[in-house]
Amino acid sequence: MMPLKIKPLEAAIHFISTHFPHCRAALLAGSVVRGEATATSDLDIIIFDDTLVSSYRESFIESGWAIELFAHNLTSYRPFFEQDCRRAIPSLPRMVTEGIVLKDTNIVEDIKREARTLLDNGPEAWSDETIEMKRYFLTDTLDDLIGYKTRAEGLFIAGTLATLVCEFILRTNRQWTGSSKWSYRALERYDPLAAQELVAVLEEYYQMNETDALIRYVDKTLSPFGGRLFAGFSLGKLNET
Repeated sequence: MMPLKIKPLEAAIHFISTHFPHCRAALLAGSVVRGEATATSDLDIIIFDDTLVSSYRESFIESGWAIELFAHNLTSYRPFFEQDCRRAIPSLPRMVTEGIVLKDTNIVEDIKREARTLLDNGPEAWSDETIEMKRYFLTDTLDDLIGYKTRAEGLFIAGTLATLVCEFILRTNRQWTGSSKWSYRALERYDPLAAQELVAVLEEYYQMNETDALIRYVDKTLSPFGGRLFAGFSLGKLNET
């Protein structure tokens, strides 16, 4: 049985003082910092310790909280920043930027500045080849929805289509994206109307088994980029000499 929770900031400070009393810096991030905590929320804690050989992640249950630890030395966070930027899901930079300082030895502001710069710059623009490939995958999934045979298949296809169309809208506009709930949150942050419309057409399918509105939504998204793509698409073909 999990003990009663103490206040999140108190729990985080206690965790740091117990496990990493000699770390150079520590941050508390996540839903409790954003004011979005729920009954199942955990504490995301980032520590910077120059004695660590490499970064690692570890989970704990203490002070009534599930705690996710992200441990770094003073350079190991940078490859994670770069990796997050390449996949356009800036998990660690966002956590660092929003994080509340639990401990600092005059290094946090520089790391936060790095994170803010990456977030402000946004992800790299998709190439024409990538847009073409994503159009093809959206078209293929759309065809699956149009021709699905069972309700069970349709449920999974619609979920995949929602993820793909969210990504397409965001990345073709050089916006950060996310996974799971963060996919929707990223779209809502960028274009609230597009997010509301996507939810509406998904609800129309899930509640009434009607696919027309969802199909129209995807077609409208693809239209400025040439619409659906199937014939002529090629991936990995070598040119003959």
